[in-house]
Amino acid sequence: MAKKRTVRTIPQERTAVRELDPVVRGTNFEEVNCGYNEKEALLESERCLFCPDPKCIAGCPVNINIPAFIEKLGQKDYRGAYDVITASNLLPSVCGRVCPQENQCEGVCVVGESLEPVAIGRLERFIGDRAIAEGWVNIPAIEPAPYKVGIVGSGPAGMACAADMAKAGCDVTVFEAFHEPGGVLRYGIPEFRLPNSVIDAEISNLKKLGVRFECNTLVGRLFTIEQMIEEMGYQAVFIGTGAGYPSMLNIPGDSLNGVLSANELLTRCNLMRARDFPKVDTPLPLGRKVAVVGAGNTAMDALRVCLRLGAEKVYCIYRRTKAEAPARAEEIHHAEQEGIEFHWLTNPVEVLGDDTGNVRGMRCVRMELGEPDSSGRRRPVPIEDSEFDFETDQVVYAIGTNANPIIGQTSNLGLNKWGYIQCDDSLATSLAGVFAGGDIVTGAATVIEAMGAGRRAARAMKSYLGLRDDDALESPGTLFGIDLREHNYARVRIA
Repeated sequence: MAKKRTVRTIPQERTAVRELDPVVRGTNFEEVNCGYNEKEALLESERCLFCPDPKCIAGCPVNINIPAFIEKLGQKDYRGAYDVITASNLLPSVCGRVCPQENQCEGVCVVGESLEPVAIGRLERFIGDRAIAEGWVNIPAIEPAPYKVGIVGSGPAGMACAADMAKAGCDVTVFEAFHEPGGVLRYGIPEFRLPNSVIDAEISNLKKLGVRFECNTLVGRLFTIEQMIEEMGYQAVFIGTGAGYPSMLNIPGDSLNGVLSANELLTRCNLMRARDFPKVDTPLPLGRKVAVVGAGNTAMDALRVCLRLGAEKVYCIYRRTKAEAPARAEEIHHAEQEGIEFHWLTNPVEVLGDDTGNVRGMRCVRMELGEPDSSGRRRPVPIEDSEFDFETDQVVYAIGTNANPIIGQTSNLGLNKWGYIQCDDSLATSLAGVFAGGDIVTGAATVIEAMGAGRRAARAMKSYLGLRDDDALESPGTLFGIDLREHNYARVRIA
């Protein structure tokens, strides 16, 4: 019997991960984080205590049985570890790279109370990458069901919902507005954080389940949600269109040439391959001195993309301090390593233009932190007479997004005052048979949270369609091989 682990007996240091040299990686789009090799993954797996009441499972939005997959990994049963993860999470290679584990599973890890927490995300990525390299995919025995299901949006929420509905036997079609599937994973996250090859591999597994993807299809323009239900034969529809409508500061100079949103910058660079211009026909005019406003993960992506595209200087402008920045600590660390210049407690009040309508600078004001606001963070307050002009010839806004308006404009779905789709607890909308989840319901969230919403909606859709849902409840047991929940009465003739 294996000896019980304690905090004192496990490796005390979190296993380091290899990264590309900052000077080299600032000139290319190769993945920065190299991930664990087998030796490193096995060493880190030894740090899990296999708690009897593991908090990490509850900390995961899709409730992966984390101790179980780490135990199998430690036994070198990598396929078994993959089976455990994919029972809850379809995209281990994606989530292992981009999910904020430090605020979720790792944030409640018991080891983290005394030492650094177990590197759950890195271990998940190791298993996910192993699965891609070995060509693993879990395709259950599927009993066909007589239902057509439409999924609007191919981001993480849509993919998770599509997978569960395909496993339930439905005929599933995913509609994507862009020319390639993947949603925000494809257009919003640069390849140095999430390689397209990883997205392609995960989507390939969906196709093996029988899911079809219809790209270049903008629902709400080519046809409406109501038409999908009433005319096109879909018995259930899931909307996972995200919240990709960018916010602007609405200050003087917003309309000058050289002002754009991070959404546009990243979409042009990532999805439309503008970084390869002129080999591709997507232009992306770039300034010499670029100022990115905001300090979330999208801002970090925009900053580091501009550096790689050849900007001489790249600045991060944020009205709070580094401690309040919403970006992952790892992303800020990588940006600092690569030479991004951070201006904390700085708030733009005007974009300055030259005689030809181009950006020549930005007027800013110094800030200080006051009392906490509704978010719990201390509210930034302008310092009197602290205005100054800042030289830049391009301004990129990365200050958040709003609900994609097209679905709301073209259907009779109930919306809240911010334009997000209103749903009940089961993620059912105001239209019968139509469900929604992810950022279009909650506003901007994480990849794994969107996937959790997609799976929750799938459970409700199966209930709506009258389909059996093996994942809905834990089985109370069997009698004569029959699930106790399915016992019924039968007429018996006594001779």
